[in-house]
Amino acid sequence: MPRTTLPTARIERVAAWSVRHRWWAIGGWFALVVLAVLAGAAVTGDGAPAHDPGESGRAQRVLDAQHGYSPAQESVLVTSGHRYDGVARAAADDLIGTLRRSGAVTGLADRARVSADGTAGLVTFQLAGPEERAGDHFDATVRVVREVGARHPGVRLAQAGDRSLSAAVDDSITADFGRAETISLPLTVVVLLIVFGSLVAAGIPVLLTLTTVAATFSLLTVVDQWIPINSAASSMVLLIGVAVGVDYSLFYLRRAREERAAGRDTATAVRTAAATSGRVVIVAGLTVLLCLCGLLLAGIDQFRGLTVGTAVAVGLAVLGSCTVLPALLALLGRHVDAVRIPVLRKRSDGSRVWSAIARAVVRRPAVAGGLAAVALAVLALPAFGLHLQDAAVTDSLPRSVPQVDAALRMQRAFPGAAAPARVVVWARDGGTADTPEVRRAVGALRARIPHSHGLLADPVTVVRVGRALVVRVPLAGSGTDPTSNRALAELRGTALPATLGRVGGVGWAVQGRTAFAYDFARTLAGRVPYVVGFVLVLAFVLLAWAFRSLVIPVVSIVLNLLSVGAALGVLTWVFQDGHLSGPLGFTAYGGVVSWLPLFDFVLLFGLSMDYHVFVLSRIRERVTAGVPPRAAIVDGVGRSAGVVSSAALLMTAVFAVFVVLTAIEYKMLGVGMAVAVLLDATVVRGVLLPAALALVGRRAWGRRAPAPAPPVRVGAGAS
Repeated sequence: MPRTTLPTARIERVAAWSVRHRWWAIGGWFALVVLAVLAGAAVTGDGAPAHDPGESGRAQRVLDAQHGYSPAQESVLVTSGHRYDGVARAAADDLIGTLRRSGAVTGLADRARVSADGTAGLVTFQLAGPEERAGDHFDATVRVVREVGARHPGVRLAQAGDRSLSAAVDDSITADFGRAETISLPLTVVVLLIVFGSLVAAGIPVLLTLTTVAATFSLLTVVDQWIPINSAASSMVLLIGVAVGVDYSLFYLRRAREERAAGRDTATAVRTAAATSGRVVIVAGLTVLLCLCGLLLAGIDQFRGLTVGTAVAVGLAVLGSCTVLPALLALLGRHVDAVRIPVLRKRSDGSRVWSAIARAVVRRPAVAGGLAAVALAVLALPAFGLHLQDAAVTDSLPRSVPQVDAALRMQRAFPGAAAPARVVVWARDGGTADTPEVRRAVGALRARIPHSHGLLADPVTVVRVGRALVVRVPLAGSGTDPTSNRALAELRGTALPATLGRVGGVGWAVQGRTAFAYDFARTLAGRVPYVVGFVLVLAFVLLAWAFRSLVIPVVSIVLNLLSVGAALGVLTWVFQDGHLSGPLGFTAYGGVVSWLPLFDFVLLFGLSMDYHVFVLSRIRERVTAGVPPRAAIVDGVGRSAGVVSSAALLMTAVFAVFVVLTAIEYKMLGVGMAVAVLLDATVVRGVLLPAALALVGRRAWGRRAPAPAPPVRVGAGAS
């Protein structure tokens, strides 16, 4: 077995201590969970703010420094059939009057704005302050829109804006989070029952995973006071935490059962599991943790929270697997297989099928490996046409969401009105930006709109926030498409320098949905080489150190890149090209969300190392025992097949939960991760890895690899 950062003796001592002091180990784990939960419950406050990248972040920081209230802007689309007639005008006037009397809004015009084609009217307003009343005022506007709509049954009123669309996203994430919890846990239990055929054995990974997830989210509540962790990151941390928690428990538990089946007593079986699978769990966990650290090099706050959350989940999963799990196994002894399910036969810890495949592969490694590599390369081909495109709310959520439907209708009649760009203007000397010169410059900006070739639009609104001004300018396009980016470039590069740029002593920065997506993608693109380079170098160093070989890390990295490339190719084929859109419940998106390929690369590179390290460790065991390399490959693949197949089935099932969630980003993440895990556990682990190791032979294991022992029957222990 390879050395790791924790020597074998130390890992075995930890397991031996847990076995001897099982109640202390179990009690200590649950005490840690309880303390984490109490710490999370004791924390109050809104948490640390996340700052957007680039110019968007600069605008946000200026607004955060203001003591004034920054009101959200809402708009209501008024239509009557396919025209804006007298009936629709009467409803709009009623809406304006009722909103004004409610006291919940400011900045309300006397008349609705009529679209260029005369089909719709638009009523725009800001939510009145102060900040702590904004939620109540938003609810009041929703009630007013509903009441006015009821008084004018022939007119359709559709509301969308800053608060409406944010509420739609929050509601969707909350619902998805609940759906993920509802689906993932029962699905995990079912798969574990199939794997173990015993309620007690299946319950151990579930117990450890539930306590790990509970402790993780409680600790993240504390961490959120310093590092922003949003609700989207929470959903991902939940499912990733479940996947790795069950995986690591499974590695350990299956090896202990294998040793007991070979006649060892419980204490010996646990110590052997600690020295083998326990060490694999530590290496795999460290690899995931350190690979995830590469995301910190992206310099994006949203990645920081996701990285920290996932790292806490993985770290706790490793800790639980190496401490409390040995104690539980020692406590239960042979009762770990109690309460068997009669219809589920006892599963073998090996696999005749995978042994047979590995045996065929090592006979003709060049042919088998070449065919498998070509198959993965073909799957990766669509990725060469990958188009990165961030998802606006109207792209991310389905049109069945009322706010999304309203925003899409509004976009057609009044481009950009639902989510306009926000130009934050401030005085460089710290004074007020609300001066006559700035107001005239804003007027000049409004006057340029008819000459912007349709890229900029009305209504332009101005709101004072502390000493700064916020100028809202609607942009053409859907919000994140090329048209929107051209409109943003027109605003930033031409319109603002020609107007506000002529006023001395002021600065400005543009934020909003289009600006955020553009700045995010641009910042990310500049950091991708650093992140990828960090992950590749780190993976090489870790594997070289663990296996004392330069060949093993090269082989593993190449195979990982093939599986990640194939997963990205499938992702492109499905979501960008629109294949399988019906069964997966989405419409063709036309691209892949910009952050997803990098996130998938980092996470998959870390998680796929689980399988590589586990399989390589079993092969190394046989090589160090004196078995010839090719026989060791077959035997190692066969002996590890049961664990890897079970772990892959569990992880694929968990990631498949993402596909049933609402947001298109989650569906992409689920498909990409599930496909990559399946490919890694089948084509890569079953064909490419044995083929590559067979081709390089004894050189894979370094100069200290022992001489071959007398021939043994290949696969004898894997059936």
